[in-house]
Amino acid sequence: MNDRRLMMMRMLDSRKKFTARELAEQFNVSVRTIQRDLDYLQQMGVPLYTEVGAHGGYRVLPNRILPPLQLRQHEAFGLFMMLEYLEKVPDFPYGSIRSHLAEHYFSSLPADVQDKITRMRQHVTFLQYDFVHPELLTTKILSAAVEKRNIEFIYSSRSGPKNVVACPIGIYYEHGFWYMPAMKHERVWLYRVDRMKQVDILNQSNEPVPTLKEWFHSEEEREGVEVILEFTDFGARLAGSDPLFKAVQHNEWRGQVPTDEIPFVSRRLLSYGPEVKVKAPRQLQELVMEMLHRSLNQYEQPHDNS
Repeated sequence: MNDRRLMMMRMLDSRKKFTARELAEQFNVSVRTIQRDLDYLQQMGVPLYTEVGAHGGYRVLPNRILPPLQLRQHEAFGLFMMLEYLEKVPDFPYGSIRSHLAEHYFSSLPADVQDKITRMRQHVTFLQYDFVHPELLTTKILSAAVEKRNIEFIYSSRSGPKNVVACPIGIYYEHGFWYMPAMKHERVWLYRVDRMKQVDILNQSNEPVPTLKEWFHSEEEREGVEVILEFTDFGARLAGSDPLFKAVQHNEWRGQVPTDEIPFVSRRLLSYGPEVKVKAPRQLQELVMEMLHRSLNQYEQPHDNS
């Protein structure tokens, strides 16, 4: 495909409408040459359609085929490594494209590049938490977030199934799970997507809904308390792979934690056992001690009253 046809495909893919004469003037060629180019693009699979009349022209169908990738060899290797990694992420939005893209692009590569990618796959893998989501929901949730539309779903909470109507802000992936912050009654609530089912997209939201990036930024500005933790040497090694505490230095971690997240932090610290000590605040110390006592109580021998 020559440069003119590539440029023409990008112009048409901008969703604007062009007449053959406008394209001919743009590229300084005859209308007949443009019509041959358009015939070629249609044969290549570009879904063009024509509108006749005084205001007619050529346009690309909404569900169009985008221009092919033109990558260098090392970029092609990188693409397949990314696809290999994304295959491990459950319920990836628009995830059906992963295998299609890999097969379609792989088949178009030279045989020697295909062979190297095949051999390279035998020497690298990505280990992820293997969890099967009961429903594939992220694509639907993401679409509702972009359009700022409410969704209705059943959520498995600690107290049992609940029917929820909320407007999703977006989704993010952390520690093997997808999370959905959503606006409900002028407050943001956080839901785990694998605990959701029977999601239906409803009407436009009447509440002011931020974007996910705006919400993350506002989360950083929430009022919080200073937390000081003292790790053992082994605890500091464990913290190095923990996104929450990886900034530990000289076996000490300091940071601002939003007040309403203190219970979450206390549960996380419980997994460190004796490898961490809470130096401040007192509220966090008491929560950790309370959970430790509750854990120990499960192992106390019952008294024999006979």
